[in-house]
Amino acid sequence: MTATAMVTTETTTTAIATPELAPESRPRLLRGVRLKNDQVRKTWVLLAPERYLRLNAISVDILQRCDGSAALSTIVDDLAAKYGADRAMVERDVRSLLNGLLEKRMLGL
Repeated sequence: MTATAMVTTETTTTAIATPELAPESRPRLLRGVRLKNDQVRKTWVLLAPERYLRLNAISVDILQRCDGSAALSTIVDDLAAKYGADRAMVERDVRSLLNGLLEKRMLGL
């Protein structure tokens, strides 16, 4: 007869809070994160330590405005006017991109 021992380990998951995007937030790329036009690949990229993200034209337009000087509401208003799009839709898309970058710790407020 064989005895089997069971070991139970307790794992604690700690969630790290991401800052919330408020209309007055002033998003900016964090130190070490660069927006660059890659001439070799003929595309815009977001570079960070051990990260490389290829960007589409709209993402580039959004991130070029994220220099810490403009409020989120201003960025959304500018983009809605530039593209003649519904402000609510633009805000949803901008928030989606920026929240993803906040979670990846590539963007600060």
